[in-house]
Amino acid sequence: MRILDRNWRCQDGEVDIVAADGDALVLCEVKARRAGSYEHPMAAVRPEKAARLLRLAERWLEEHGGPPPGGVRIDVVGVLLPSRGAPLLEHVRGVT
Repeated sequence: MRILDRNWRCQDGEVDIVAADGDALVLCEVKARRAGSYEHPMAAVRPEKAARLLRLAERWLEEHGGPPPGGVRIDVVGVLLPSRGAPLLEHVRGVT
């Protein structure tokens, strides 16, 4: 993937990463949590958040020339931060 934008904001919210994956546009939500915390980082992206990301994708496309031929995809990256050692990453493609 090629990163197009980081922490892109508009009045409706923020997108952590906007990227191109081939001819598709990818909006990526990144959630990090410490190990042993209340919920896993992936659980933080509920259907309401995914729907908001789709609305933000529409706004981004309005400002940047319209939809790409490959469409739009919403991905989530969960980062689990253990008390020791390297972070654990999980990347889920196409959550909506």
